[in-house]
This record gives sequence, C-alpha cells and structure tokens, in this order.
Amino acid sequence: QVRLVESGGGSVQTGGSLTLSCAASAYISSCMTWFRQLPGKEREGVAAIYTDGDKTLYADSVKGRFTISQDKAKNTVYLQMNSLKPEDTGMYYCAPDRRLMCLLGAFGAIENNDWGQGTQVTVSS
Repeated sequence: QVRLVESGGGSVQTGGSLTLSCAASAYISSCMTWFRQLPGKEREGVAAIYTDGDKTLYADSVKGRFTISQDKAKNTVYLQMNSLKPEDTGMYYCAPDRRLMCLLGAFGAIENNDWGQGTQVTVSS
C-alpha cells in the first residue's frame, strides 16, 4: 500500500497564496488528484494530473487560480493556490484515481485505503 503525506496547509488572508505538497511513498500510475472537503459539504475534486504524462484537470471553481504540477523523481504532486478566497477554506487531500478518469475529463472515485490524512487550509476575509 502506498502512503500519501499532504503538507503545506495553513492560514492566509483573502488573496493570499499557498502551495500544497503530496508526497507518495512509491510511484503510482494514476490521475493524482487533490480533493477538498469544505465545511458542511461533500468531498470534491479540485485538480488532477496524470502521473504518466502531464494532462491536467481542474474544477471550474479553481480554474485560473490553482495550478497542479508534479515532480516525478520525487513522486510528489503540488497544488499552487493563488488568489485564495474564504470559500476555499477546508481540508485538502490528495489521492490516486487509479481508473485514470482525468484522461476523460472527470474526477474519479478513490479506493478507501488510498486517502492521506489531509492538510487544513483556512482563508480569512
């Protein structure tokens, strides 16, 4: 089982920036996906990147503000978040979509054992 460790969360003011990191203990051929769970809402896909290429996918709510990237040598995926808004506040998780749904333009389901512990992002107004 591959272990995922998210980091980089914190508290910023509106308009600020954060960069999240997701380090995997081993390579996973997948669409590595950042999800978030906002207070009182379902977990939702934010951005995904195909680990064997560079195809990316973004939720409409973050397009133009967030950028997903990867360092294949380090098995690490990043989420650069700019122009943060209070509505971006929540717990952020990374997880591998092993069914490669991002290649079809969708966020895929994640197996129960593939979730990391998450990292909290708080944006104050």
